[in-house]
Order: sequence, then C-alpha cells, then structure tokens
Amino acid sequence: MENSNGIEEQWSNEENHVEKKVEGHETSFKCEMHSWKELVKHDSFDFEASRFIASQGHGSPKVVDWGTIMKLAFQSIGVVYGDLGTSPLYVLPGIFPTGVKHNDDILGVLSLIFYSLMLITLIKYVFIVLAANDNGDGGTFALYSLLCRHAKVSLTPNQLAEDKELSDYQLHVPNRRLERASFVKSMLENNQIIKYFILFITMLGTCMVLGDGILTPCISVGGVKEATSVLTDNMITWISAGILIILFQIQRLGTDKIGYSFAPILTIWFFFIGIIGFYNFVKYDPGVIKAVNPMHIVAYFIRNKKNAWISLGGVILCLTGSEALFADLGHFSVRSIQISSCTIVFPSVVLAYFGQASYLRKHNQDASNAFYSSVPKPLYWPMFVVAVMAAIIASQSLISASFSIIQQSVALGCFPRVKVVHTSSKYKGQVYVPEINTLLMLACVGVTLGFKNTLKIGNAYGIAVAFVFTITSAFLVLVMIMIWKTKIYFIIIYALTIGLLELLFLSSVLYKFVDGGYLPLLFALTLVTIMYLWNYGYRKQYMYELENKVSTWKLVEIASNPSIYRVPGFALFYTELVHGISPIFPHYVAAIPALHSVLVFVSIKSLPISTVPPEERFLFKQVEPHELAIFLCVVRYGYNDVRTEQECSFKDMLVNQLKEFIRKDVTNNSILLYNTSVAYESDVMEATRINEEMVQREVGIVDDALKFGDVVYLMGESELMASRGSSLLKKLAINHAYNWLKRCVRQPEEVFMIPRERLLKVGMTYEV
Repeated sequence: MENSNGIEEQWSNEENHVEKKVEGHETSFKCEMHSWKELVKHDSFDFEASRFIASQGHGSPKVVDWGTIMKLAFQSIGVVYGDLGTSPLYVLPGIFPTGVKHNDDILGVLSLIFYSLMLITLIKYVFIVLAANDNGDGGTFALYSLLCRHAKVSLTPNQLAEDKELSDYQLHVPNRRLERASFVKSMLENNQIIKYFILFITMLGTCMVLGDGILTPCISVGGVKEATSVLTDNMITWISAGILIILFQIQRLGTDKIGYSFAPILTIWFFFIGIIGFYNFVKYDPGVIKAVNPMHIVAYFIRNKKNAWISLGGVILCLTGSEALFADLGHFSVRSIQISSCTIVFPSVVLAYFGQASYLRKHNQDASNAFYSSVPKPLYWPMFVVAVMAAIIASQSLISASFSIIQQSVALGCFPRVKVVHTSSKYKGQVYVPEINTLLMLACVGVTLGFKNTLKIGNAYGIAVAFVFTITSAFLVLVMIMIWKTKIYFIIIYALTIGLLELLFLSSVLYKFVDGGYLPLLFALTLVTIMYLWNYGYRKQYMYELENKVSTWKLVEIASNPSIYRVPGFALFYTELVHGISPIFPHYVAAIPALHSVLVFVSIKSLPISTVPPEERFLFKQVEPHELAIFLCVVRYGYNDVRTEQECSFKDMLVNQLKEFIRKDVTNNSILLYNTSVAYESDVMEATRINEEMVQREVGIVDDALKFGDVVYLMGESELMASRGSSLLKKLAINHAYNWLKRCVRQPEEVFMIPRERLLKVGMTYEV
C-alpha cells in the first residue's frame, strides 16, 4: 500500500524524469515545479451548489442570523421531535403491562423517566453531542469523519496533503498537547484491526438508526390503537399501513415544506400535553414532585429487583427520538435545535409524564391506558384528533435522519450509489433519497402487518435505540480524548453516569431479544452486510488502480507516440483515483489509438467533511510539455455537496476555470523566471509581452478544441474478479455480490448526469 503524500510530491517526482523518458519529441522542455498553493483552485463544476453559498454550512457556527435560526427552530418541531414528543402515548403502559403492583413504584418509574430525559436527551444530546457536529452535520458518520480527519483511520488511502488546507477541513482543537490524546491517536493509526473495528461500529450505528427509521413509524402509528376500542386490532393495523404509505409518499416534498406543514400540529400537541400534564399534576397528586429525588429509583429496584431491571426496556421508550436530534442536525442547526428543545419540547414532555404519574397514583387500574385515561373528558376528542395526527407524523424524525445518513454513507464509499435529491435551495442539508424512501416504506408496512402488536415492536425498537446511544457515546469519548482534549475527570464522570445508564438500558432490552428484539439486529445485519460488501469492493478497486496506476512520464510517452492520433476536440476522462492516472487509460488507448487535442483527467474525490467551499474545490495541474494540452484535475466534494447540474453549465464552468488556471500558471512561471535573474525594465516589458503571447496561445488551444463540437466524456467501466487462489468467500463477495450490487445501483454517468450521446465507456477486468 502506498502512502498518500499529496499530489504535488507524487507528480513532482515523476515529472523530473519526463525529459529522460521521452525521446524524439520535437519540443525540448524543462520541468518547472510550483507549489500547489500557487495554482488555481477556484469555483466549482457544480452550478447548482453555487445557489447555496449564501447559506453555506447553515448548521455550523457561521450562521448568526437569528431570523433564520428561529425559522429553523420552528421547522425542527415538525420534523425532529415527533417521536420523542409522542412517547407519552405508550411508555407507561409498556412499563406496567400487568398493572401497578405498588403505588410507590410510580414514583420510582417517574424518577427514572425524569433523570433519563435529563441525562441522555438534554445533557448528552442537546448540549454535548450536538457540539460534536461535522460542520453542521450529525449522525454516526459525522463522528467517524471527525476521527478520520484528526487521525489516519480511513481504510481508503486517498488522502491528499492539500486536503488539510481546506477551510472546513481544519478542526479547532485546544493547543495543549496531552499524552493520552497522542497515545490513543497512535493506537488507532497503527492498528489495522482497530481501523476495521471502528468502521464496523460506524456501519452498525448507522444501520441501527436506519432500523429506527423502520420501527419508528410502526410504533408511532401503532400508538393510535390505545385511543379507542371501537376498531379491532386488525382494522387499525390496515389503517396504519395505509397511513404509512401516504406518509412516505409526501417525503418528496422535502424537509422544508414538511417541516412547515407539521410544525403547527406538533406545536399544538406539545401545548396540549404540557397543559393537561400540569392540570393533572395539580388536581390529583402534586406529591409526585418527590420523584426528583433519585432515592426513589433505589427503592424501586430494592422492591422489584429483577422486574425493575426488566422494566428499563419500557423506560427507554421515553428516550426514543433523542438520537434524531443529532442525526437530523444537517437539516437544521445546532442553535435552532437547542432552542426548540429547551423552550418547548423538554418542558412539555416532562409535564406530561408528571401529570400521568399524578393521575395513576389515584387510578392504578388505568395503567394500561394511562395517556387517554388521564385526559379530562371535555378535551378527550380534541386531544384524540391531535394525538392521531401527531402519531402519524411522529416518524418524520427518523425518516429524515435516514436520508441524511445514507447521503453521508454514499459519499464516503460505504453504501451503494443511490439518487440524492436536494429539496431546498436555502438549506443544503435537506435531502431526499427516493430508493431509500421506497425501501423504508415497504419495510415499515411489512413490520406493521407482521407484528400487529405495539408491545413487540416496542421491544425491537428499544434494542435499536439502546445500540445507537451506546455507539454514539463510544465515539463521543474518542472525540473528547483526541479532539476536544477534555479533562480526564469530566470523561470519567460522563462514563460513570450517562455511559453506565445506557449500558443498563442495553442489557435490559437484550433480555427481550426473543420477544421481537431480534428484529433490529436482523435489519442491522442485513444492512451492515450490504455496506461492508460495497466498501470492501470499493477499496479493492481503488487499491488495484493505485498499485497499477499510470505515471506521468508514461502518460507523456503515450501522448507523444506518433502512432496515437490527436483529433480535434475537448475530452474529459473521469476516474476516482487521485494519486495518478487510472490503468484503464492505456487500455482505452490500445482499443482506440486516438486522443483529443485537449484532454483533462478528472478525479472525483469525496472528503470526510460535510461541504467543500466552491472556491476551494478544484486542484489543477498541467502535464509538461504544455504542447500536449493534457491537464490533471482533482474535484473534491463533501458529502453534502450537490453533484448534479445541467451539462451546458458544467461545460461553461469547466472551460472558464481551465482558462483561468492557464493564465495563472503561465504568470507563475514568469514570476519564477524573474526571481532567478536580475531583470532590467526593457527585459520585464519583453517578458510581459512573451507571457501574454503564451497565454493567448495556450488559451487558443482550448478555444480551437471547443470549435469542433461539444465536450466528449470518457469513462472506464471496471469489473472486479477475485484473483486465482482466492478463498471461496472472497470469490462470492467480489465475483457475485459486489458486481451484482454495481449492476443494480446508479451508474457513475447517472450520478454526474453525463449525456449518453457524448459518453464513451471502455471496459476492463481487475483481478484483485
């Protein structure tokens, strides 16, 4: 495996030998090497992305417009908190499925709910985890990208030294150097097993959130079953399935429209449960305020022992949706979520639970239907209507989160290529993935029809949520140690409080594995297998191209060969390799012994950051001698960058950027020449004239190439085959599974919207 030391070092070593390698070329030349900092890195291939410059990184600290923050805070109510806010519908019935055995158990359970919400939802997610965002994006892959930028834990060796110069790539870390931070970083970088384990845990956490996205709609809509006895379970099951289908069909409208549509409904919902909760608290038993004393938790466990531990599987349902606060962050902003959480959501939910507990202290027999039984009779039907609507839209939080994390996974090579639609011109993180939307819909309807039981779905849901909590905390501790360099006693306090509580929840929900708890693990296993197969094939393909790449001097030798015709025209050769020329290129030349008069090798590179500023996206290099008119270009994208636009805009922007690069490149050459000798004024004037002529000549080559027609797109199509002697498992993974996935998903020309009438593909088989 080759170390990635940057394009400049890679190509400079090769170009020093070009003059020795190429014989018989009419033009003698001397390689003048420049720093990449002197070369043009302006603007973007992506015209659509330029629409986002005004609101770029809306989730990052750069946003100071309070009007925008308050709009996002209002939208977030309709998208992020539906699951967390509707949990009072089913939490207490899940904790007391057989009724309340001791009146003081209500205080113990209420204390558990209160401190769980306080520690995990409020302190952990709202104030700590949100701070670990990746330029405004959240989720497991956002934490993974932070670690990849701070330590070399990525398994794909496509890092460039120039990447660290990006403004959004830099991490603001404390200046102090801690031995434990250096030790942990060194351990991660030098142990290949740990790198694989971190990637696996990242995939597992991502797949568990997707499992949440499948189970959330089922349990939220299933909460309606508690509202009325008029309809049978079978009738409500089919009604729920119909509601789910409609819910998924409106996802194409985008987070912006959905948020504004759903936010008023959920705002009314939070207002209702808060007011009714306070009313019940005052009317029935204000003494439940004693639950703020954690000693009631100790008494509850002493009284119920194993049953108290098992009941934690029901308590965790009050936290469902907390993970969406972080996973949905890319759709909103840190400050907007903190404002809506602290001012509306948390107070309303806490009041709802205190009100239900106060009512149950006087009506133990209503534990199985605690929410609706505690609603005052004059408000029952208005509350029923609002509850049904809130339950229907409660699943929006995890549906939107699923789109965001799939987008991150695709960009980082950990998920098959799917279509990502940016639904808002104002907020870059708001996306919609049609294929994932369809798969989630089918899975949700299948689970709803298959289980027909909210309790069993709740058991499955609890396992998914507990795994996400635990994995997020594990990554957060690494971030605290290596990036934030948090003081050790704070890390210990976090581990012994929040971390220990989450492990207790996980142990409890695993106890219900056979009672539906296996479902999220089955989902996760399936999705992790797909993600790992895709990433494994992706890395194998990249490593083959890296090990068999075409050096710059070999490229010059091919282009200078008299038997290779240079036909008039402008061509782009696409590749994902960023450390040289793809081995498909010689294969292409052998099949078609002709090259266009201007040839640009375009390397598409995904970075583990949310966005790359358009002015920093391009890295250009021209192959010597300039008469060959061959250019090397790396286009760097973050996982939130829009990669599709109209072909005509693409061509115009590319040509403009190329011409600007040529002008600055020639100017830099002249500056270097002036620095090597004492120049008189007449010499400077003459050199300026020559410089202008050189610019006009080289720009003219590009203009002449464009006169012969539109841009031609060249692309390699590789098929991976396991090499001879490979194990049966590797042959199955590469020859069948990975190649089948490649055929099923979107092809590269579809991703970049390359017009098929001007696309030329060359196939090649890689033995890996």
